[in-house]
Amino acid sequence: MNVGRLIKDNISDYGEYPLLTFEDKQYSNIEIDRWSNRVGNALKSLGVKRGDRVVIQLPNCPEVVVSFVGIFKIGAVVIPLSFLYTAEETAYIYQDSTPVVVISAAEFIERVSAGKAATPSIKHVVSVDEAPDTLLFRDIVDKKSDKLEIEDTRDDELAALLYTAGTTGRPKGVMLPHGALYANAEGQAETLKGPLMHGDTVLSSLPLSHSYGMSTMNAMFYGGSRWVLVRWFDTDLIFEAIQKHRVKLTAQVPTMFVYQNIYPEPKKYDLSSMKFWVSGSAPLTEDTRKEFESKYPGKVYQGWGLTEAVANNCACPVDRPYKPGSIGKPMGGKMRVVDESGKPLNVGEVGELMVGGPVVMQGYWNKPEETKEAFQGGWLRTGDMGYMDEDGYFFIVERKKNMIIKAGENIFPSEIEEVVYQYPKVSEAAVVGVPDQKYGEELKAFIVLKSDEKATEQEVIDFCKGKLTSFKTPKYVQFLDSLPKDPVGKTLYKELRKMG
Repeated sequence: MNVGRLIKDNISDYGEYPLLTFEDKQYSNIEIDRWSNRVGNALKSLGVKRGDRVVIQLPNCPEVVVSFVGIFKIGAVVIPLSFLYTAEETAYIYQDSTPVVVISAAEFIERVSAGKAATPSIKHVVSVDEAPDTLLFRDIVDKKSDKLEIEDTRDDELAALLYTAGTTGRPKGVMLPHGALYANAEGQAETLKGPLMHGDTVLSSLPLSHSYGMSTMNAMFYGGSRWVLVRWFDTDLIFEAIQKHRVKLTAQVPTMFVYQNIYPEPKKYDLSSMKFWVSGSAPLTEDTRKEFESKYPGKVYQGWGLTEAVANNCACPVDRPYKPGSIGKPMGGKMRVVDESGKPLNVGEVGELMVGGPVVMQGYWNKPEETKEAFQGGWLRTGDMGYMDEDGYFFIVERKKNMIIKAGENIFPSEIEEVVYQYPKVSEAAVVGVPDQKYGEELKAFIVLKSDEKATEQEVIDFCKGKLTSFKTPKYVQFLDSLPKDPVGKTLYKELRKMG
């Protein structure tokens, strides 16, 4: 099943309706379908064939949406890249993935051109606006036919190559086939069916260059929702759009909730239409969730996923009572908890979460050894530690690589971070293990204070001592202006560990 058929099925199931809204302009599902056909024909005219790779390196905009769909339809492979990547990161991914066409914009053309110069496979650079040595998007697309025969791709045929954020080294290309993208979209839509009906409005500020954003896009096609897309995360931009378009649900990452908690005018906009705020990508602290719900209407529901399984793998059903701290139940795939040997664990026992079923990646591009290490007994290893309760709900305890081993005892940073977040002057926090001669590792808290607040290292330590044992109290505290994050807003613990 070619995942590009989702838009055709959308039209068949729901008829014509305004599917996408971007910066006050609406596009019907039929317009998106025809526009994506013209994109597919334009790429074919540039020599793009089935299986060829095409890079999209842009902030959120309609051109990204129709490029995704057009690339899928002709059986080519989409490589969505963050426009925030440096020239060096861009060049590395170009050389690793060998695309034939890059779609970008004048603002980023310098780094794109540097990457192209080092990558002989790239034949054309297409820009959505005027830029030197590029083809103009509208010039090559607008005059093409809006009729296109969709390639009859296999479920196991590669559809997307998404590069991880490089939290553990060089970015790796995650190979996602058509069947995985389709199963993920279906799983999300089925989970939300009922609370979210056809015609309800969903807002997304997630970057489409990330698996979380891409999978949300596919779910919008499958579920028949109206979709408000914003260019990037900005609290005023998001809240204004919610007020204007009466948005019912939005998907975010924990960092967004943190920033919205410190927004100085929480009642500036009418957000009464909001029922569901979905948090994914990384664990959301209970303190952050409670503060958010005290300021804004609607309920926050946690989800979870990883790029290697198309993201959005697990979510709390929004039509059932919320379980604090839970990431919910699987969507479109299956999950289990295992010990180090791969043996399934009982309810309540902590082990590594594994994902199986049709949503799982084929492997890492050009990395057979890393691919082999990623699987155990046919299941994808996630590297996240957690457990399942008696109702089949899953809970994340900690990222395995982030676990601190102090004097032989396992300490999960999230447990300490929950306490640090309770200190009223703290805006953001992350806890890592740093080398220690006596214990092997000691605890260090990196903290971003709220605007205009001041605190000392000892104040924070003393606060934690009142809520934690001395063994789990951070020994060191370092204040930062901001925590290092990847393009979607996930904290880069590797960078914090480098700070020592």
